[in-house]
Amino acid sequence: MSASNYIKQLRAKVGSMPIMIPGVAAVILNDDRELLLQQKADGSWSLPAGMIEPGESPKHALIREVAEETGFEVNIERLIGLFGGEGFGFTYPNGDQVEYTALLFRCKIIGRSIKPMDTETVTLKYFGKHSMPQLALPYPMSCLFDELSVTTIL
Repeated sequence: MSASNYIKQLRAKVGSMPIMIPGVAAVILNDDRELLLQQKADGSWSLPAGMIEPGESPKHALIREVAEETGFEVNIERLIGLFGGEGFGFTYPNGDQVEYTALLFRCKIIGRSIKPMDTETVTLKYFGKHSMPQLALPYPMSCLFDELSVTTIL
């Protein structure tokens, strides 16, 4: 079952009340230690990220989401952190509410995807720590720029 069908079935039962969404996000740094971000159609900036589909592992979800949103194939190097709670809730324009729990992974680009990028991404750009825009979700800067040697759970 695709994620969109799964969410539609849930919404038919619970309406717009908050639902918990498990997700994954990628931290991809270039050689200059700049972070790859995507600008979405609504103008917001985010890490390449998305929902784990029913029956899908976090690893496969991350590889799929990065390919769909950036056109890149990645190798997952390590888990950086697990995030949720305050700041990770969102209300869509139609009133549907979600609460994200996100696994954040450090990744390395290893090639280009054979599939074209989806239309969710308007542009991709690398940013330095002090020049990046505000992100849609409040990941700690220390995690984004790989300054911690241990996994963070918030």
